Amino acid sequence: MPKSKVRKKTSYTPSPAAMSGSAAAARMAKPSPRWFPVVMAALLVIGLAWIVVYYMAGESVPLISSLGNWNFAVGFGFLVVGLGMAVRWR
Repeated sequence: MPKSKVRKKTSYTPSPAAMSGSAAAARMAKPSPRWFPVVMAALLVIGLAWIVVYYMAGESVPLISSLGNWNFAVGFGFLVVGLGMAVRWR
C-alpha cells in the first residue's frame, strides 16, 4: 500500500487580543518572588507543628491550653493559607 503524503502543520499561537481575559493573565503572569515559597513552607510547617503540639503537650503550654478546641482552627488556618499560597506559586 502506498504511503500517504506527510503534511507539515503550522503551530497555532493566538494573538493577545484574541485570548480571553483570564487566559491572557495566566500566560502573562510573572514568577513569584523568592520569599514566596519560604513563607508558604513556613506557614505549612507552623500549622502542622501547632496541631502536633496541641496533641502532645496541650495542657502544659499556657496559650494552647486556654484556646481549647480552637487550636484546630488556628492550626488548620495556617495550613489553609499555606495551601492557598501553594496554588498561586509560579
